[in-house]
Amino acid sequence: MQTEALQGGFADPAVDAAHAFRAAMEAMARPGTIQTVAGAEPPAPLSQAAGVLLLTLCDAETPLHLAGAHDCAAVRDWVVFHTGAPLVGAEKAMFALGDWAALQPLDRFPVGTAQYPDRSTTLVVEMSALEAGGATLSGPGIRERAALSLPEVAAFQRNAMLYPLGVDFYFTAGAQLAALPRSITVEG
Repeated sequence: MQTEALQGGFADPAVDAAHAFRAAMEAMARPGTIQTVAGAEPPAPLSQAAGVLLLTLCDAETPLHLAGAHDCAAVRDWVVFHTGAPLVGAEKAMFALGDWAALQPLDRFPVGTAQYPDRSTTLVVEMSALEAGGATLSGPGIRERAALSLPEVAAFQRNAMLYPLGVDFYFTAGAQLAALPRSITVEG
């Protein structure tokens, strides 16, 4: 393990995690809103927001899948040291992290079962930027309509048709994050 893995975690874990958890839940409760987070300095290619989410939502009982360029020694060591999350294949992941292309195909991730729809994967999609424009969102947590820059529309429409099954999404770029639960209708 490199010494860089020992750095970049929360300086004040209780306070930083509380602020980050509030931002993550606010993003999921109000799809399409963009939250700004702070407190983590993860190794590249992780964005600050992705690092904050991992520190907040992952622990030793949270299987994590790293995809593409994010599956590198620096990120693996950092995640294991700071969260203890076991690194697993896509089919066993509770969380998965990577850019959009690396996370494809989406159907390899668990979507839950009729008895336990919550046993699905939450995908953390690293993006170059997040904007309140692009695809139109409607559904629970959105007053009328919201807009969010998504990597595509069709995949999110297919995912919403599985409801109450399906996967949920966080999108991260720099220090920003947004969320898209499976219950949201997405239009191009």
